[in-house]
Amino acid sequence: MGKYSAESEELLKLVGGRSNIAAVSHCVTRMRFVLNDPSAADVKAIESMKVVKGTFTQAGQFQVIIGNTVAEFYKDFTATAGIEGVSKDAVKQAAKQNQNVLQRMIGALAEIFAPLIPAIITGGLILGFRNCIDSMYLFENGTKTLCDISQFWSGVDSFLWLIGEAVFHMLPVGICWSVTKKMGTTQMLGIVLGLTLVSGQLLNAYSVGTTAAADIPVWDFGYFQVNMIGYQAQVLPAILAAFCLVYLERFFKKITPQVISMVVVPFCSLVLAVIAAHFVLGPIGWTIGSAISSVVYAGITGSFKVIFGAVFGFVYAPLVITGLHHMSNAIDLQLIADYGGTMLWPMIALSNIAQGSAVLAMIYLQRKDAEAQEVNVPSCISCYLGVTEPAIFGVNLKHVYPFVCGMIGSAAAAVICVSTQTTANAIGVGGIPGILSIKPEYMGSFAVSMLAAIAVPFVLTVLVGKRKMAAEASAVTAGGGAAAESAETEGTAASVQETPAETKSAQAAAESGAKTMRAYADGQVITLAEVNDGVFSSGVLGDGLAIRPENDTVYAPADGKATALIQDSKHACGLVLDNGMELILHVGLDTVNMKGDGFSYLVTEGQYVKAGTPLIRFDREKIRKAGYPDTIICVVTAPGNAKNIQMLTGMEARAKETEIIRYED
Repeated sequence: MGKYSAESEELLKLVGGRSNIAAVSHCVTRMRFVLNDPSAADVKAIESMKVVKGTFTQAGQFQVIIGNTVAEFYKDFTATAGIEGVSKDAVKQAAKQNQNVLQRMIGALAEIFAPLIPAIITGGLILGFRNCIDSMYLFENGTKTLCDISQFWSGVDSFLWLIGEAVFHMLPVGICWSVTKKMGTTQMLGIVLGLTLVSGQLLNAYSVGTTAAADIPVWDFGYFQVNMIGYQAQVLPAILAAFCLVYLERFFKKITPQVISMVVVPFCSLVLAVIAAHFVLGPIGWTIGSAISSVVYAGITGSFKVIFGAVFGFVYAPLVITGLHHMSNAIDLQLIADYGGTMLWPMIALSNIAQGSAVLAMIYLQRKDAEAQEVNVPSCISCYLGVTEPAIFGVNLKHVYPFVCGMIGSAAAAVICVSTQTTANAIGVGGIPGILSIKPEYMGSFAVSMLAAIAVPFVLTVLVGKRKMAAEASAVTAGGGAAAESAETEGTAASVQETPAETKSAQAAAESGAKTMRAYADGQVITLAEVNDGVFSSGVLGDGLAIRPENDTVYAPADGKATALIQDSKHACGLVLDNGMELILHVGLDTVNMKGDGFSYLVTEGQYVKAGTPLIRFDREKIRKAGYPDTIICVVTAPGNAKNIQMLTGMEARAKETEIIRYED
């Protein structure tokens, strides 16, 4: 009998029995199930189990959060169930059975664009800056731009277009590379295919509309001719061409003898893919992409644009939760290619601001709750800068009404946005800095829309929040607890009610008897709310913090035993301290998908380590190239005998020197 045999038997029953499990695996904190019938799982009963910290469903997987004892639990569970576990990739593959066609398509689209987003954002910011210096007539009575009066800035403007052109005009190269990377085929062939779509030998896609049909260059094959047209900034032609290359390469690998595969496979795959791209798929993709952008454009600019804007603004935040928001990237890029700008992206930026404003209202409502503010403040800042997940998962969904108020505010702002035809040059940073990507003539209307996105959610959240607090206070009073009423109204944390003398006493006790943990890496120490991950930022695994690293090694923050080493990914490590406190140190987000590439353990399972002992070494460059954040997260999954645990954030830390966690035994 294993340690968790009883709990395993109970969980097996609650997920619907052995016959309901299509596949099961685990990562550093979670059991990952693919269930034949997800509705058969008794979620409430599972979450009530002492060993379970929470559950959620994502991408067809039913995930049960156990903590850093998950490896041991998993071993007992598979033994109890009499089934063999599989790899996380296998679980991911099996999970597709619980996804419909649309979910699979959106998931694939998200994985294709994720590595491209940093470059697209950079390009958007560059175009926004160029707008400010070459399109805003601020000098000589509004007749000249900064570039007109300064040769230096004119040179800067010209130089920056080198980067802007590389990002947007050459976008098909990045798309073809990303598709081959995702599908596990030869990435260099994808790059070459992308280059053939944007070659200088071809008529630039932006010039097609202004070029007479007789002047378009052609390949003349005698029996027929094919237009030599490039696909600069085109999304769908690049995706179709890249998938054609992927399946051609897979086909030729399957039928070609190994002895000649190195020659035959790449030659046949690439040549046929390029032919298909320019003869068939490119024109088809261009037509379909243009049709989609035309429909969206008609919705934004047509007779029902107000309704379109209101609906899109209202539903965008829920789309973020489901992951469906990723499809907007492709639509935005197609709008930019076809119309020279996008009216969709400004509404996305406004949705970010609206959710941040709802959090701002929670900051006001919970101003006397110091514990809540540790999550609220960084979440609000992050949201205003375009990263909504900490706000959505860490604050707004927790209380529900701020999330809904944010949706309403986003809808109101979107109505103003579409009514004024506010247009962005390109995709940029979300939130308030998003104004830099707006065309100069629309910056004023976008500013008005921002005011609505700030004011409406704030006011609504405050009004609804005060009513809820009043109702809760009345309920407490009815129960006979006047003192409790006061505590409920003013804040949830008892420590908030301390007198100055009590606070000084607590500080003195901490200074005299508190134990500490030192930084496990060099870098900026941030709160969990600032981590762009719903599980971590919401605190479901436990309280903690994170470090944006400046080095490539994770060190032990305290003395303890190394546990929970995941040998196939090597991206995380558990630590059990002498007082029973349990920690998880997790390098990056979604880095489990890298399958250990760029990671190495410097300790073994069960090894006792001293504070400052190197635990994990990782390659920051590989993580970056894979498209993942390299933030190192530390979560206290079990306090053990520790009490009054304090997370010290908002500072630059030095590994093995700076205090980051303080507690008492």
